[in-house]
Amino acid sequence: MNNTKWWQTAVIYQIYPRSFQDSDGDGIGDLRGIITRLDYLEQLGITAIWLSPVYKSPNDDNGYDISDYQDIMTEFGTMDDMDELIEQARQRNIRIIMDLVVNHTSDEHPWFIEARTGKDNPYRDYYIWRDPVNGGVPNSLRSTFSGPAWELDEVSGQYFLHLFSRRQPDLNWENSKVRQEVWDMMNFWLDKGVGGFRMDVIDLVGKIPDQEITGNGPKLHEYLQEMNRETFGAHDVLTVGETWGATPEAAKLYSNPDRKELSMVFQFEHIGLDQQDGGEKWDLKPLDVCELKQVLAKWQTELGDEGWNSLFWNNHDLPRIVSRWGNDKQYRVQSAKMFAILLHLMKGTPYIYQGEELGMTNYPIQDISEAQDIEAINMYHERIGQGHAKEAIIQSINAKGRDNARTPMQWDATSNGGFTTGEPWLPVHPNYMEINMEANLNDPDSVFHCYRKLIELRKNNPIVVWGDFELVTGVPDQVFMYFRRYEGQTWLVTANFSGEPITLELPELGLAGEFIICNYSRDDVDFKQLQLRPYEAFAVVLA
Repeated sequence: MNNTKWWQTAVIYQIYPRSFQDSDGDGIGDLRGIITRLDYLEQLGITAIWLSPVYKSPNDDNGYDISDYQDIMTEFGTMDDMDELIEQARQRNIRIIMDLVVNHTSDEHPWFIEARTGKDNPYRDYYIWRDPVNGGVPNSLRSTFSGPAWELDEVSGQYFLHLFSRRQPDLNWENSKVRQEVWDMMNFWLDKGVGGFRMDVIDLVGKIPDQEITGNGPKLHEYLQEMNRETFGAHDVLTVGETWGATPEAAKLYSNPDRKELSMVFQFEHIGLDQQDGGEKWDLKPLDVCELKQVLAKWQTELGDEGWNSLFWNNHDLPRIVSRWGNDKQYRVQSAKMFAILLHLMKGTPYIYQGEELGMTNYPIQDISEAQDIEAINMYHERIGQGHAKEAIIQSINAKGRDNARTPMQWDATSNGGFTTGEPWLPVHPNYMEINMEANLNDPDSVFHCYRKLIELRKNNPIVVWGDFELVTGVPDQVFMYFRRYEGQTWLVTANFSGEPITLELPELGLAGEFIICNYSRDDVDFKQLQLRPYEAFAVVLA
């Protein structure tokens, strides 16, 4: 392949620094903790680390509210620690991808502190201010974290816009000075040698609040092309945009190399499939596997050569996939491996969220007092006020809440799973005695070793990176099968997405050739009549 980019063959590992490894006993993960675990990540085989925000922040939204983009949060360490992390990772051929949060800042950012002092302040126009309408909010825009997206500033009598927490005022991207500040900050990090940026809710920066347009505003792509020109366009880096509303057509606009915008986007169409139509993410419905197959297949085929795909089940905002759509009790190991095999043999760049490679699970709560996440807490109080039953709200939080992904990493069977010698900021899952890194490393049949092998397969087999994808139809609803084809070679990936055995009859495929990877031991695969065990998954070479 000509013009191959390193990120097309890469596997990215997301670290949520608060919960990864604490080095000083304060119960909060930190940069020095990450440095001590780089050998582990090298053993796993990953190419780059996406680091959730480590900038200065008052932590209203766990670091996604930034008060200084060019300094490090005290509890995470110092800029010297950050420089050392970048260098130590580089020595292991691992790049550091920074989390870029530029839709909004913290209300403690010096720009906003200045902006608040009066309408004449030069920083006022760094943010979005509007006069009241009929004595109330300017319009009906809502915050993602519940309630109106407008907050009254008592002193000036104007409202400022916050699409997230009221302590996360939105930046005004129409102001060229704001954009220049962002470019300068990005270049500061590029000069330090970072490997790129994951861009938080980047599809919102072109918003036109007066028309209640938030995502995909008319100037969005103009801004991204300017960003590319002024910052990372001259560097060999990965850029991935978080774009909740993206369709394949929109994704091509972001990631077609000819347009000089981003490397790829995170698209979330598959993530909404267990949400009631017209409802919010908390309004649950069972996953329809047929729908999942159609959505993932669409993203595999429709980008063609005009865009690049990201592959993920988990991140810091999503519940753990083995608990969400798998079976985290009886078939935890099998279903965790099934999700891995199904995803990592598709076309695109896979992302692993910390602990996913160990088969870590959700941690249910009994009461809202156990929740830390602002989104879940706000939703709880809003729904209680609307008359919803407490039990139903807690059930939704246990299914979809963000704290599920944020419980500390489980390293070994010592106290607090080896995460901290202190009191962890969020409780460690009680199953850490059984599910931890050490147990995974010592078991050749573990979830970890399945992930390690999948990463190796991607590195050594061009078919995984470049092969064409074709969904196999005419199979039972719960069976997810697809072909990958490249230069005369065909691989077939098969997964039973259920906890029940399923019989498969595809006589035209006959007897399969060699095994590539599987999550149960099996002597052969005869498609004339094949009994798939619960959550069984394998990839084979077709003769």
